[in-house]
Amino acid sequence: MTVEPLPAIHAKPLAWTFDGVVRLTRIGSTFLIFTMVIAFAAVNTGNNALYIALTFLLGTLLLSGIASKGGLKHLSVEVTGIGEAWAGRPTGALLRVSNNSPIWNVRDVVIVSADIERPAVIEMISRRSTVTIDASFLFRRRGIVELKRVDLYTRYPFGFFLKKRRVVIHGEVVVFPRLLPDDGAPERFRTVTGEQTSVARPGGGTEIHAFRDYVQGDSLRQVYWKKSASVGRWIVKQTEAEAAQAVHVVVDPFKPRGTSEDDFELMVSETATFIFHALRRGLDVVMTLPRVTLRASGMEQGSALFRALAILEPVYEQIHHTLERNTVLFAVRRSDVTAA
Repeated sequence: MTVEPLPAIHAKPLAWTFDGVVRLTRIGSTFLIFTMVIAFAAVNTGNNALYIALTFLLGTLLLSGIASKGGLKHLSVEVTGIGEAWAGRPTGALLRVSNNSPIWNVRDVVIVSADIERPAVIEMISRRSTVTIDASFLFRRRGIVELKRVDLYTRYPFGFFLKKRRVVIHGEVVVFPRLLPDDGAPERFRTVTGEQTSVARPGGGTEIHAFRDYVQGDSLRQVYWKKSASVGRWIVKQTEAEAAQAVHVVVDPFKPRGTSEDDFELMVSETATFIFHALRRGLDVVMTLPRVTLRASGMEQGSALFRALAILEPVYEQIHHTLERNTVLFAVRRSDVTAA
C-alpha cells in the first residue's frame, strides 16, 4: 500500500527560552563543589594563585553556559518522510536538524517527543550545516494526531549542565486504526477462502448480476449509461465473476449506553483488521459508513478506507441498515462480526 509523503513539518521560530529546565550533571556537580572549595580556600588564605585558579574555574562555567545556550538557540528542526501510520506500530520518519550558528559546533543533541518511540541522538552538528537522521514515531491512538513540539537536550560543551530547548512544530498525521495481532485475531476476522468461489455476488465477468448506485472508487467503464440517463443518477452494473472477489462491510458507529470508549475502539480495530486481511488476499472491499460508501481494489487503494475508519466518531442514535446476503456487519452492540 502506498501513501503520499506528508509535507515537511518545520519548527516555528521562537525566542530563546530555557523552559525552566537546567540541571547539573554528575560531572557538573563535582566541578561546582571543587570550585566552591577553591573559592573558600582563596578567601581564607588570600593566595593569588588560588584566585587565578578560581577565576579560571568560574570562567569555564560561564563559557559552558554561553556555549550551550548559543548552540541550542540556533538549532531548527524539520520532520519529513512520515509514511503510513498505524496506531501501536512504529512509523519511520526523517528528522532534519540545522545548525544556523556561525560560531558553535553543537555535540550530543538528544531529540525527544511524546510521539517519538525512542530518543534520537545526534553526535555532532557543525556550524552552518544540516544533519538528517532516522526517527521512529509511535502513535498510541487512531485519528488525526497533531504534532505539537519536540524537545532538544544537550550537555554541550563540557557536560556540566543538561539544558533543554522546546521547539513548537505544526503538522498533522492521520493515524490508521490499531490492527489486531496476527496471533490474537480470531479467524472470523480474516476473509475465508470459500468466499472467493461464490458466483452469487457482484463480479467482473460477462453475466450481469445486479445494478447499484455509483460509489467512489468505481471505474467509469462500469457505468450503465442508458439506465443512468433514465433514473437521473449514475448506475453501475455488476457482473457475476466479480462476486468471487468482493466483500461488503457495513460499519455501525452506534455506541449504546454502558459501553466504553475501549469497546468502540475495539470494534474499529476489528473492522480494520478484517479489511486489511481481505485486501491482502486480493479481494475488493466495499465499506459502507453513514452517508458514505467507499470501495478499494487491492492494498494500493485501501488507504481511503483506513483513513475513513481513522476519523470515525461514535453516534448515539441507532441507524437503520439495509443488509444484503453475505454482508459483514461490525457494531459495538454485538461486539463481534455478524453475517447478514
